Amino acid sequence: MASKFDVLIIGAGPAGEAAALAAAKRDLRVAVVDNGNLLGGNCTHKGTIPSKSLRAAVKQAIQLRTRPLYRTLGASINISYPQLLAAASLVIPKQVELHSEYLTKNRVTVINGTASFVNKNEVLIEGVHNFKETLTADNIIIATGSRPYQPDSVDFNHPRIYDSDSILDMQHTPRTMIIYGAGVIGCEYASIFHGLGLKVDLINSRDRLLEFLDDEISDALSYHLRENGVMVRHGEAFESCEANDHGVTLNLKSGKRIKADALLWSNGRTGNTDTLNLQSVGLEANHRGQIKVDEHYRTEVPNIYAAGDVIGWPSLASASYDQGRSVIDVITGREARFIRDAPTGIYTLPEISSVGKTETELTEARVPYEVGRAFFKDTARGQISGEDEGMLKILFHVDTKEILGIHCFGAEASEIIHIGQAIMSQPGAANTVEYFINTTFNYPTMAEAYRVAALNGINRINRNSYSGA
Repeated sequence: MASKFDVLIIGAGPAGEAAALAAAKRDLRVAVVDNGNLLGGNCTHKGTIPSKSLRAAVKQAIQLRTRPLYRTLGASINISYPQLLAAASLVIPKQVELHSEYLTKNRVTVINGTASFVNKNEVLIEGVHNFKETLTADNIIIATGSRPYQPDSVDFNHPRIYDSDSILDMQHTPRTMIIYGAGVIGCEYASIFHGLGLKVDLINSRDRLLEFLDDEISDALSYHLRENGVMVRHGEAFESCEANDHGVTLNLKSGKRIKADALLWSNGRTGNTDTLNLQSVGLEANHRGQIKVDEHYRTEVPNIYAAGDVIGWPSLASASYDQGRSVIDVITGREARFIRDAPTGIYTLPEISSVGKTETELTEARVPYEVGRAFFKDTARGQISGEDEGMLKILFHVDTKEILGIHCFGAEASEIIHIGQAIMSQPGAANTVEYFINTTFNYPTMAEAYRVAALNGINRINRNSYSGA
């Protein structure tokens, strides 16, 4: 007889774990099926946690090479990529232990295996040693995440060609690296590898980096990468690539032939849906393996939901946690939030974060706005810490002073952004740029950049108001 649950979740990444914990706390009988050997999903083992830990290790190595205090030691700092990987990997067991503890404490049934639909209420689980079990559930949540997109024309079995998963297993330090794909992952790894001292070619198929960002922030990232030796090539398209024992040659449709010791392919991701047998329940994934959902995370089958990277945008771990909880709100008849307002967090060096509208969006919508800026090089904390590259900019309505967007490029941007996000979410008159002027910030802190930026913007309005007097 098949085991019966109120909620069955396929995938134990951020969306799946959040859904499982929320369901358990509402006294639902819940099970999680995951095909990984250890809990945490791709976020813990191949994505967010290892790549950001690697970035932190590289940042420390950069500080050792460049800070005046460390230079007085007179030691030559040469750190290999495998050494950085080893340092970065130390956090993974801690994360796995936490995820396991959360699910165990909440009495969530965890089953290791690969899940496939039998019908809309039954799922077949297949595991090692010919293990097979059929589970039934009133509600099923697909939270299987995503993996790097691998076109057939690229030989990912070659030891010099990597994707964003396998790059975390690279056991040597190349001198030169080609990164094809200048999305978030490509830009983050361009920062990591140039920080390690590699010569990097970053190939972008579009006209500018990360076009969804505010133009000024995108320009700052492009300038910073070039200033640090990254060769950024815009408007290029892949033709073919060749790899041998000596290196990799990337052939572009423009006729360019770029050579390097290794290639990192970071051109998109694919939803993990190919083993789910979706056709048995009348569902179909798109060409990137993603599942369509409505504003309640419901698929076209009413009792089957999906959340996390498998549904596409915004494909952020932070959003996935919220989506998982929102699905349980829907299932239990509570008011649920469809995630539209997740802040952008891009962990380049320096990092980028933003929330709200960009200048381009406001201009196209004909919204009268003004800009307030604070440059980190002009803040005491930035000067003290040596983290003086970057800026904070606030976009606000000229008449109402309502905050419309906040964009940050620089150290701790993904932390700093949450101050502005909190004020933007306040109702009515509480959401104005004047809050930052009328609030006392600790000094010296990076947070006081909000006060500097707010004064800069308000002063610009006052200056303009006197121009016709």
